[in-house]
Amino acid sequence: MFRDKFWLSLALTIPTIVWGHMLAQLTGSPPPAVPGGRWIAPVFGTIVFFYGGWVFLQGAAREMRDRLPGMMTLISLAITVAFIFSAAVTLGYPGMPLWEELASLVTVMLLGHWIEMRSIFQAQGAVTELAKLLPDTALRELEDRTEEVPISGLRDGDRLLIRPGAGVPADGKVLSGNSSVDEAMISGESRPVKKSEGDLVVAGTVNGAGALRVEVTGTGANTALSRIMRLVEQAQQSRSRAQTLADRAAFCLTLVAVGTSVLTAAVWTALRANPAFTVERVVSVLVVACPHALGLAIPLVIAISTTLGARSGLLVRDRRGFEEARNLDAVVFDKTGTLTLAEQRVVSMLGAVGTAEDEALRLAAAVERDSEHPVARAIIASAAARGLDVPTVESFRAIPGHGAEASVSGRTLQIGGPNLLRSLNATPASSLAEMATAASRRGESTVYLVEAGRVLAVFAIADAIRPESREAIQRLHGAGIEVVMLTGDTQAVAASVALDLGIDTVFAEVLPEHKAKKITELQAKGKRVAMVGDGVNDAPALVTADIGIAIGAGTDVAVEAGDIVLMRSDPRDVSRIIALSKASYRKMVQNLWWAVGYNVFAIPLAAGVLNQQGILLPPAAAALLMSASTVIVALNAQLLRRERL
Repeated sequence: MFRDKFWLSLALTIPTIVWGHMLAQLTGSPPPAVPGGRWIAPVFGTIVFFYGGWVFLQGAAREMRDRLPGMMTLISLAITVAFIFSAAVTLGYPGMPLWEELASLVTVMLLGHWIEMRSIFQAQGAVTELAKLLPDTALRELEDRTEEVPISGLRDGDRLLIRPGAGVPADGKVLSGNSSVDEAMISGESRPVKKSEGDLVVAGTVNGAGALRVEVTGTGANTALSRIMRLVEQAQQSRSRAQTLADRAAFCLTLVAVGTSVLTAAVWTALRANPAFTVERVVSVLVVACPHALGLAIPLVIAISTTLGARSGLLVRDRRGFEEARNLDAVVFDKTGTLTLAEQRVVSMLGAVGTAEDEALRLAAAVERDSEHPVARAIIASAAARGLDVPTVESFRAIPGHGAEASVSGRTLQIGGPNLLRSLNATPASSLAEMATAASRRGESTVYLVEAGRVLAVFAIADAIRPESREAIQRLHGAGIEVVMLTGDTQAVAASVALDLGIDTVFAEVLPEHKAKKITELQAKGKRVAMVGDGVNDAPALVTADIGIAIGAGTDVAVEAGDIVLMRSDPRDVSRIIALSKASYRKMVQNLWWAVGYNVFAIPLAAGVLNQQGILLPPAAAALLMSASTVIVALNAQLLRRERL
């Protein structure tokens, strides 16, 4: 709308200037002689006032109805004063009309609004881009054929074929097939994620080189993509403390502008100035003081920061919580599923003399390959993580209460805990025994690999620490933030994890209903606290904390309780949120200072304080200066995109 109005108003403004008085005075030559030429400026200026200025008049009416006069009120006052005065002069009142100034003022204001709206829509483009991720159709598998259907026709339980390179049309569970899926726009993770039977896929992600058959579990508004879009929209519409401050400043600036314009009129009238000159000063003051930049300073930063966060897998649900992140003193992490994988892994191991660790793990994984025991799955997963080639076995036999036995490449091997050693009368070497004792003190389970009564290796099994957790803690320490761990595990297990990660404070053996109390204790010490968690029992603590940060891979209850949602289960994203919060606040402050500060010089100049020195600010120039300040604020906000999180 502003674009179309600008171009037509510009086309009408050019002849208004050509047949007006201002250009003739500057060039010293009269306007081109055409029939009715003296009416071109009044007629075209009037059209520009009603056509181009109508949007400002409507905005002013809304502001007055809401009893919140602001930018639209000032613009409307300026163009209305200029129009009435020019019309009066044209009809015989002595003075110089301001048709050129009026038309130029409206046109420049339309240009400024066009630039503003364009900047805002570009900043909010993430939501549109997310919507574009969904394909228009899907391939649904029936008993004897495959049919192409619009995604609006999909239902839970439908079976879909997702071909290589195709977009995933709905949330679902993989029934068969192996592939890698690009989830960058959903989670911010740049590396493709492997998918196989039993894994979940998310609408809007892109399938890799393999074909997948998927059962639909969520469509339309129930998909993760739709929930992300709603969160982004809510965050961009939510109000922050800085926005409230900007609104108050804009209101005060409006009152100052109106008061200054009245004072300007009174002073120049008392000095017996030309009426046209007095009206020009009044219009210039009203225009240059428009809190346009002030109105844009905060919303544009909010839109851009929310977009940047969404593209990095950081979803802001509440702006006030996000804004508070820059002031954090302490971050409290739930242990299981947040700092750890919530999956058993081999966390340490030691081989006997002559037995390499990787070889011992490879043999142990081979023996456990056909077992369903949690310890067996931990060993197999650890071997897979190291990329070890696990050999096939023969004569697998489970030994109830002791472990398992199998033949591997002609070698008979057993694996199990202390009960196995006692049944075999096997004694580990002193180094292996010492490691097993230390692991037990840390609350870790120990299993042994045995061949012909000789202990080949010992493995410590525990909830594995996430590979990213150490770096996450280091980043927070680098920012001067205390790191606290909150867990229901035993003191020994908690202390072991805390020592490994370098965590400052540990609350162990905390019941779910007491987690919020621990947050309150930290707050009572004057600390601003963030809680990071992923479970149902974390929800009260997330709400109690100054900022609740929910792991997006966690439960819906935890996600709904958080102010910020991390789409990835990556604790390093906490420091990214803090960095984005600081960068956003810095841009807000910079914009507010500029939007308010330039008026200190511009308003007196527009009022004609330096008239004796020959320095004046015509209405059109005032409009250009005000629009320039708006553009500067918009460009400064756009620089936020360059921030490295």
